[in-house]
Amino acid sequence: MRCACPRCGQGKLFQGLLKLRENCSVCGFDYGRLNADDGPAFFIIVLYSALILPLAAWFQFSFDLPIWVHLVIWLPIIVIGAIALMRPFKAWLIAQQYKHNVDDSDHTR
Repeated sequence: MRCACPRCGQGKLFQGLLKLRENCSVCGFDYGRLNADDGPAFFIIVLYSALILPLAAWFQFSFDLPIWVHLVIWLPIIVIGAIALMRPFKAWLIAQQYKHNVDDSDHTR
């Protein structure tokens, strides 16, 4: 969750917002074999929407506001929350790949 190297825990995992570095600056571990693909986005869509949708429904049934008010309130919450969660979820999935020794070469066609 600290977005650090899964092997040493010291080096930075990301270069920019979501781009993985080539390797760890501390231990030299090659990040090329680790790839989270769309996994973080899937988990965020499923888990975050399970939190946001009931809140939005409760808000609608409690206050009966027009749809534009919901757009003004919920769109920023959804977008900012999803972006904020993407980096830790991606780091967590990469750490799980390292922990369980999974890489792209494990899968044959």
